[in-house]
Amino acid sequence: MVPLLGAAAFLSAGDFCAAQSIALPWSGHGHDAQHTGLSPVAAQPLNRIRWQAPVDLPNTANVTLYIHYGTPVVTRQNTVIFPRKTSASGDFVIEARAAGDGALVWNQATDYVLPVHGWTPSCGLTLTPKNRLAYPGAGGTVWLRDAPDAAGGTPVRAAFFGLAEYEADTANFNANVRINTPITSDRYGNIFFGFQVIGTTTPALQSGLARIAEDGTGTWISASAAGAPAEPDLAVSQVVMNCAPALSNDHRTLYVALSVGNAQAGCLVALDSRTLAPLGKARLKDVLNPASDARLMDDGTATPTVGPDGDVYFGVFENSWGANHYRGWLRHFDATLAQSKPAGAFGWDHTASIVPAALVASYHGVSPYLLLSKYNDYAGIGGSGVNKVAILDPNATMTDAATGATVMKEILTIAGVTPDDEYQNVPGAVREWCINTVAIDPIGKCACLHSEDGKVYRWDFATNTFTQVLTLTGQLGEAYTPSVIGPDGTVYVIANSILFAVGQ
Repeated sequence: MVPLLGAAAFLSAGDFCAAQSIALPWSGHGHDAQHTGLSPVAAQPLNRIRWQAPVDLPNTANVTLYIHYGTPVVTRQNTVIFPRKTSASGDFVIEARAAGDGALVWNQATDYVLPVHGWTPSCGLTLTPKNRLAYPGAGGTVWLRDAPDAAGGTPVRAAFFGLAEYEADTANFNANVRINTPITSDRYGNIFFGFQVIGTTTPALQSGLARIAEDGTGTWISASAAGAPAEPDLAVSQVVMNCAPALSNDHRTLYVALSVGNAQAGCLVALDSRTLAPLGKARLKDVLNPASDARLMDDGTATPTVGPDGDVYFGVFENSWGANHYRGWLRHFDATLAQSKPAGAFGWDHTASIVPAALVASYHGVSPYLLLSKYNDYAGIGGSGVNKVAILDPNATMTDAATGATVMKEILTIAGVTPDDEYQNVPGAVREWCINTVAIDPIGKCACLHSEDGKVYRWDFATNTFTQVLTLTGQLGEAYTPSVIGPDGTVYVIANSILFAVGQ
């Protein structure tokens, strides 16, 4: 049995509220409602593939996958649950498998219809603290399944605008309302998600954010109302695609990003998690040119991360295409969103993970925690092609070598190791890290992450080296994928549309 990591092992008493979240199993995007990526157990050695299962149609042509895959969730009883896409258009089946050998426990088709999109968005599940599974359904509804470790469970449907209303006009809601973010649960079992409205409904819905309480009652707020007070040149109309809502450490405040439209301006908002009433807003500006708005991309996978001190981090794209080599920025605010703080040099398609400072022996600064960020520098659009991941100090700064912008200080960086055949004319170009969340192992003081080269790596923070590597598939242009650590330490990654369970 892998021992649980007590909160005191790496957090001060003042951070105890944040530590409560990591006592949960891997329950959704980025592990918990703050999206920290922190595992409560040590990762097993990356010795072998224990089992594998498809999450999509076979990629027999080995084409680049312009798609985001939802995070597998793992129950306390060690059942792995994930969506499997069964058609090119995006039909989904939810599968539950035993972590030990991958044996199928149950599967259940969902009538979920993807929102209007460019790159295929994720189908995002969550587990509530009461071990209830929530996954998206048609018409903006959610399926709820109790006892997800058992084969005989029956899901029930819930609708944030009223189940009677949905049943009275099912076809119209199915055609015009679609969930467009992963689902997030708070500590009480209330769930939150963004939704897209593309036609007329009764009651009259507008694209926005929904809440379904643990007892099944629902409320919602439109994106325009959530972004109040209105600004003449910032008429937000949607929750950003793939932006899983995040909760403060006390679960009273909900954070989500809103935009005018794909690749346009937007804001990060704070809402009361009980009523969805607006509490605060930060207009998201470009770091290199602060007078200009950053862009919020529907093809991205950025979601807010909440630090142990309550600070909020969210990735945006640069205003001027290519000015930051398509890296975007990791914006940083206090809990109220009123104060802007140092930004990271990469952000637009990634959710930052929390790295307690004690895990990095070489760090001698004052920040109690650091951030793990994808740190690609894309060749072909001005970048060096030396694609990295980085540990950053959120409170110290440096001058970014590529742009001259003031950004978070790099504490550790490490480059990919496999040459990128597409850029043979760029010296040192390596395969990129096409990842959307990264699992942090506080006991082993490392991260587990997957590269486009088809391999999974253990990044050791003490030596700043890859101490283990395991080949899963061949190289290809990868989808945006997460890494997950189960309660027995099994590491789960997705490569070439396949979920791999890796361990000893």
